[in-house]
Amino acid sequence: MIVGIGIDLIEVDRVKKTMGQHPRFLDRVFTPEEVRYSQGKRNAAQHLAARFAAKEAFFKALGRRIAWVEVGVVNLPSGQPVLEVRSAENLGFSRAHLSLTHLRAYAQALVVLEKD
Repeated sequence: MIVGIGIDLIEVDRVKKTMGQHPRFLDRVFTPEEVRYSQGKRNAAQHLAARFAAKEAFFKALGRRIAWVEVGVVNLPSGQPVLEVRSAENLGFSRAHLSLTHLRAYAQALVVLEKD
């Protein structure tokens, strides 16, 4: 049974600008793995923007906010992005589905939460 759906769209330049203006932004919003993954890419801001959108979409699907670093995006060996959520068993869902996309200027994420 679907218990939540969330979607978010963000401008990549907004994330890039925030990174430059607020040095602690990365530590407050992203997990160390997300930062490491994104900084290894040619356009780190684009990949971080997609992860930011994933977190916002997750919060919308959940219907409330938790700490930013309690949820993160990791990639399976196949490249498929998945959400890792700490204490997920206490949040009212059993599975999270994630889709990410990004262009030069925008990043978007869709999250669907299911419960058995």
